[in-house]
Amino acid sequence: MGYEAIIGIEVHVELLTRSKVFCGCSTAFGAPPNSQVCPVCLGMPGVLPVMNKRAVELVIMTGLALNCEISGWSKLDRKNYFYPDLPKNYQISQYDLPISAGGFLEIDVDETTKRIGITRVHLEEDTGKNLHPEGASYSQVDFNRCGVPLMEVVSEPDMRSPQEAHEYLQRLKAILQYLEVSDCNMEEGSLRAEANVSLRREGSSEYGTKTEIKNVNSFKGVQKALEYEIERQNKVLSSGGAIVQETRMWDEQRGVTSTMRSKEQAHDYRYFPEPDLVPIVVDDAWIKELRQALPELPRARKERFVAEYGIPEYDAGVLTAAKAVADYYEECVRCGAEPKAASNWVMGELQFRLRETGTDMAECRIRPEDLASMLKLIEEGTISGKIAKAVFEEMFATGKTPGDIVGEHGLQQITDTEQIGEVIDAVIRDNPEPVESYRRGKTKALAFLVGQVMKATRGKANPQLVNEILREKLS
Repeated sequence: MGYEAIIGIEVHVELLTRSKVFCGCSTAFGAPPNSQVCPVCLGMPGVLPVMNKRAVELVIMTGLALNCEISGWSKLDRKNYFYPDLPKNYQISQYDLPISAGGFLEIDVDETTKRIGITRVHLEEDTGKNLHPEGASYSQVDFNRCGVPLMEVVSEPDMRSPQEAHEYLQRLKAILQYLEVSDCNMEEGSLRAEANVSLRREGSSEYGTKTEIKNVNSFKGVQKALEYEIERQNKVLSSGGAIVQETRMWDEQRGVTSTMRSKEQAHDYRYFPEPDLVPIVVDDAWIKELRQALPELPRARKERFVAEYGIPEYDAGVLTAAKAVADYYEECVRCGAEPKAASNWVMGELQFRLRETGTDMAECRIRPEDLASMLKLIEEGTISGKIAKAVFEEMFATGKTPGDIVGEHGLQQITDTEQIGEVIDAVIRDNPEPVESYRRGKTKALAFLVGQVMKATRGKANPQLVNEILREKLS
């Protein structure tokens, strides 16, 4: 019998609030080290925390979007441990009574929908950041991140493959971005994913010993780390060894995990209720207000795109995977673009250029209305599809409108049948062998002749007219 992977994921998300969770310090990223701190987030004696209401609302909204039950009464707890980036020697978190619990998130795997359980969504504070200068014999600590509101989303161990884990993270990130609770920037530490994985015999209901994987800075990295760890555990168990419960570090360059420390149990943290903060009381009216404020979420938007715009499910899934892309596409259609044509260009040329240049959608120089105008030029026959690609490249590089680019470079498509006919006559005269081949029934020769006409007109002749006139003249 083989082994089955059991995977659960904990995701830590920095919330988009202007101030920290228990004090008024700024949460802006990139400030000089230790410039956004105060006695509260530095854990000075005698200070008292004050709850950031907006942070609580963002956690509740996430819980609602993930189909969780919202607790009418929850509390904060102290999670006690010693580490240099934790000035109080405890972290304010939630333990047995989180704000929300018992939800689910649906993912698509192998053309079926699978439901991944959400154990809990709770609020806590972030820690500082340890810095280790290369070659130095010391370490430094930046406390700017200390006290930034942090939301933890804990899944049930319902995933069975690294691919499912990757899909889960993509779906969760999309929901968080649609809610605008976080920018989910992994490079800046706004979203951090830690996977737990164990193996058990196929057919068994008992869980094996799990390991936790840290230090992963991309969703692809999570998938690769899980693939390695599953293979490692399989080898250990197959050779008669035993898995040790521990936290393991992912090494991106070497593609391996290594022991970091033994895995702590909940009792190791000596949780107890936070005495300086009152319980969080959420009444039905507050829940109703936040539920009404929820935006259209990715799955619902995907279904609407299929129904409203008549595009394939695949297209709708790609377009709605990121809110910025979905917004761009929808604005493009509102500006008059044919839905399928807009879908093709946004998924194809636009996404390719963004990836190639490392450009964020918010920085894209092509406005949705300009892409719609370019597609209109194609539809009207003003420019050909081939010319459109050249126009698009200049639009992307300069931000100019398609009309300006076409006018400046004289790229209007030639639709004058007499003008096209004269070019075709010259091509027929200069290429007797392909002409004779076509007349003998070798239809491939026609493509060559069409190419010669397009070359002679620098791609500006209307391809449909070229084919019609050429066939007529060769018959």
